[in-house]
Amino acid sequence: MQASEARTASTSDTLKQKIQARTARLGVVGLGYVGLPLAVEFAKAGFPVTGIDVSDGKVAKVNAGSSYVGDIADRTLAPLVNEGRLRATTDFSAISELDTINICVPTPLRKTKDPDMSYIVSACQDIAQHFHPGMLVILESTTYPGTTEEVVLPMLEKSGLKVGTDFFLCFSPERVDPGNPRYQTANIPKVVGGITPACTEAAALLYSQAIETVIPVSGTRVAEMVKLLENTFRMINIGLVNEIALMCDRMSINVWEVIEAAASKPFGFMPFYPGPGLGGHCIPIDPFYLSWKTKQAGIEARFIELAGHINGQMPHFAVDKIQNALNDHSKPVKGSRIHILGVAYKKNIDDVRESPALDIILMLQRRGAVISYTDPHVPVLKLDGLQLCSQDALEGVAGADCAVIVTDHSAFDYPAILEKARLIVDTRNALKGLDGSQIVRL
Repeated sequence: MQASEARTASTSDTLKQKIQARTARLGVVGLGYVGLPLAVEFAKAGFPVTGIDVSDGKVAKVNAGSSYVGDIADRTLAPLVNEGRLRATTDFSAISELDTINICVPTPLRKTKDPDMSYIVSACQDIAQHFHPGMLVILESTTYPGTTEEVVLPMLEKSGLKVGTDFFLCFSPERVDPGNPRYQTANIPKVVGGITPACTEAAALLYSQAIETVIPVSGTRVAEMVKLLENTFRMINIGLVNEIALMCDRMSINVWEVIEAAASKPFGFMPFYPGPGLGGHCIPIDPFYLSWKTKQAGIEARFIELAGHINGQMPHFAVDKIQNALNDHSKPVKGSRIHILGVAYKKNIDDVRESPALDIILMLQRRGAVISYTDPHVPVLKLDGLQLCSQDALEGVAGADCAVIVTDHSAFDYPAILEKARLIVDTRNALKGLDGSQIVRL
């Protein structure tokens, strides 16, 4: 056996032994809706876990056993903190004591729709300062194919250590679905691909201690592409059904009835549903990582660009529906009181990132509407220098010229809302099964 092979076996075996014995010291950089649930699952599996975040507020809350992530209850977090299995810090020097580190930082798009790698680069710079032999580093932040190999690897190799021999580097896409009670971190299959087979093996072993199913793939580029395929698939199919909704509107066809009937086919069809627009940090953003990367290769991502355009028009379509509904009741938008039901980007969560409700509110305000809103998950909404507070749903609807269901939270009493509403525009089919002359459906 050559010296490098012996070193690889020795380093790899030592790390594997620590993981199997649950003595490996794990770290998670970025304690948001991806990082905190992952840290909690590792801690529940018996590992000592250190969460690292630049936010003093998040670190203080974690160390107090207080969760700010909807899918993690205080009763789950607090015992792990009290037992010393999970702690948080803003000090990146803690990395020097860790065996593994998962990077779960944001990867937004710039206004030019090219990826902003600054959070990943910053995290890797901090990791590199405290890097040491035997470490396993896993990037989970959604990004374009090639990021792990082209951006992260060179930064870590500046230490003089060799990947696959002295340290291990992988990509494993986050698959968190906030607010989903059925599928959470522990039971969502985990895809993992490493720079080398030894890297993949180490990461797969780590995840298998806390996550039910692990899917190894041949490399980091495959793992990176998996995430983009998943979200591009959803974005394009939502774009298709949104376009069908626009067509049905022009032809006075109930698009919801069409979809429900089509979904009765037991093969060859998967129902997607229209809405007022896409929101969140994944579906509206991730496909454009792929579009940006393919343009560099001289390939035009036509489906992605077209679906993005259609989805981007849906808030405008929703506002037009509201305006037309008011016109039919002899009211202009200007001066009308419009009450928005739901401002989070999806039901039963508190995340307003990229929410179509924000665009709808701004467009209505520019047309002179007086806006109020109700969202049981978002008590205060700050938007373009304006601060609104959530009102009681029934009071808000009763005092409005038009109510608009933008986010179909389960907490809303829809029959009671319908009874109070003079006019209601339903962009989510939340009033399915209810009838009333005041209902206008998307």
